[in-house]
Amino acid sequence: MKEIELKSTILLAQFHELDEQDKKLVEQAKEATHRAYAPYSNFHVGAALRLKNGNIITGNNQENAAYTNGICAERNAIFTASNLYPEQPVVSLAIAAFCDGEYTISPVSPCGACRQVLIETEARFGQPIRILLYGKSGIYIIPQGINALMPLQFNPNALKDFE
Repeated sequence: MKEIELKSTILLAQFHELDEQDKKLVEQAKEATHRAYAPYSNFHVGAALRLKNGNIITGNNQENAAYTNGICAERNAIFTASNLYPEQPVVSLAIAAFCDGEYTISPVSPCGACRQVLIETEARFGQPIRILLYGKSGIYIIPQGINALMPLQFNPNALKDFE
């Protein structure tokens, strides 16, 4: 038996340490939380992504009484970007959450379904998406993309094993 070690590097920054582009992206994600429809969980999530052409697309979670019919903020933003700008790669993604009248203290990470969509989006354009996870205590910056959050992943290459 052989042991395999998987390591990820995540940076921790304070808002004032971000450059102007990242500050704008985080602010847009925070603003998007206030447009979320979350009457069941009261957990409002916002996402903002920057495309290679410089455009910023936002999304937020949209809940439904039939829970599985809702959509997360990250997928909302990614699918909107894909619809509006199908040839533009996503360069950066910021995520923030608001609950019980304030932003979360700790950064909130994407769910499994959103992680899978991030994997597909990175594979589609052949480049990592820089991820910023906002929390009042600090911002996690993940420069190498979804690989840091999901080093073992199901991606389009896995399908080639069956050809």
